[in-house]
Amino acid sequence: MRVWHDLLATPGSLARSRCLATAPRTIARSLAPSGSHRLVEGCRRQCHGESSAGRQKTGPNPTDRGKCGSKHHVMTDASGIPLAITLTAANVHDIKQLLPLLVNITPVRGKRGRPRQRPDTLIADKAYDSQPLRDTLRWLGIEPKIPRRRQSSAGLGKLRWVVERTLAWLHQLRRLRTRYDRRDDVHQAFMNLGCAMICWKQLK
Repeated sequence: MRVWHDLLATPGSLARSRCLATAPRTIARSLAPSGSHRLVEGCRRQCHGESSAGRQKTGPNPTDRGKCGSKHHVMTDASGIPLAITLTAANVHDIKQLLPLLVNITPVRGKRGRPRQRPDTLIADKAYDSQPLRDTLRWLGIEPKIPRRRQSSAGLGKLRWVVERTLAWLHQLRRLRTRYDRRDDVHQAFMNLGCAMICWKQLK
């Protein structure tokens, strides 16, 4: 059984099991060298171009039935202006990206004196619940407001909605809502361009 030039199952195995091939990984490996546009092995299934030769920084999305995808991590100020943004695979935990986002914040010029690069308070959702992370933030002089998973959010949604709004602004751009780029640096460049557009609109 074929879809265009991609072999999905042999007629014999299709007749015996009444489904596709019983060993899709074996078929995927045999088809991988034929080109990045073929069906290849990835994310526990046969994906279209989701290999080491295909899209970079992709992984099984736990919220979308394990489909290969990417995730956008963004840090904003109190008004929703993006300060730092990064791209990872969909299966990368949010906790691992909080400190890199803090490091990537560029100095913000405002009052006279040394430009600020660290906020006084950091607000995050329950996905960032980690006591070592809280200790690290306090050591950096940042007061964390991160609810615990088994506790109430204590009304933090009234403050965190600006981050969700910024993500919604970014995903209004078709190039960011659906990832079409194979190279992660190209997609990261479009993410930076989207953040620049948000800043320009706010200043305007």
